[in-house]
Amino acid sequence: QVQLVESGGGLVQAGGSLRLSCAASGRTFSTSAMGWFRQAPGKEREFVATINWSGGSTIYANSVKGRFTISRDNAKNTVTLQMNSLKPEDTAVYYCAAGRTSMVVDGYGYWGQGTQVTVSA
Repeated sequence: QVQLVESGGGLVQAGGSLRLSCAASGRTFSTSAMGWFRQAPGKEREFVATINWSGGSTIYANSVKGRFTISRDNAKNTVTLQMNSLKPEDTAVYYCAAGRTSMVVDGYGYWGQGTQVTVSA
């Protein structure tokens, strides 16, 4: 069982940065892949980034590659998404998820409640 709580969302101007954090509880965190997804109003939840259990492997959506960085600290049970050069199209609710290394929603069995990110033009 893994429980996830996201934080760090907010309102930022285009070109700005935000840092999202996900605090996890549960003994399986250090062996789980972690992912970030996002969902904009009226759209399906989409993959943003994933990191494997050790932090040694990451995958990014093409839309965020070079701007976002996912990292994890297994000693602190946290995963972070550093978002730079934000664009209005990055506006969405961002979700943290735990599961296997995957770019699809079905690859993750545990989800946080989400945190809103709004990027103004």
